[in-house]
Amino acid sequence: MNALRVVSVLLVSLILAGCASSRSGDVYSRDQARREMIVRTGIIESVREVSMEGTKSGAGTIAGAAVGGVAGSTVGGGKGHIVGAIVGAVLGGVAGSAIEENFTKKNALEITVKLDGGQLIAVVQEMGEYFRPGERVRVLSGSGSSRVTR
Repeated sequence: MNALRVVSVLLVSLILAGCASSRSGDVYSRDQARREMIVRTGIIESVREVSMEGTKSGAGTIAGAAVGGVAGSTVGGGKGHIVGAIVGAVLGGVAGSAIEENFTKKNALEITVKLDGGQLIAVVQEMGEYFRPGERVRVLSGSGSSRVTR
């Protein structure tokens, strides 16, 4: 059972590590530091709460399969150990994948902005700042991504 505990701790650690990343308008990655961004201004047209899907890194699948395999191998005797381990690994992998995705799912905002030039754009970002229609904002764009900020 010691192996089961070690694998369980590993599973939780991997899943929690996937939560560290943020897609909020307030958080910059190291790669975004010291990079020029284009700044446009505009007015919020609408704000809608949406869900941002969770990560699918495979870590949850691997950890779940390991836990399931160890747990399944304790079932039965003889060849039953092997069958139990295989079935446990498959079920654990499916469960681990679902847990990882669900655990890393984020609440987000779809922010529609009418830029000063008349163009209408929408940006989805993790919840952080909340915006109201009619509010004046900045849209920062660069390296293929954009964020809305005050």
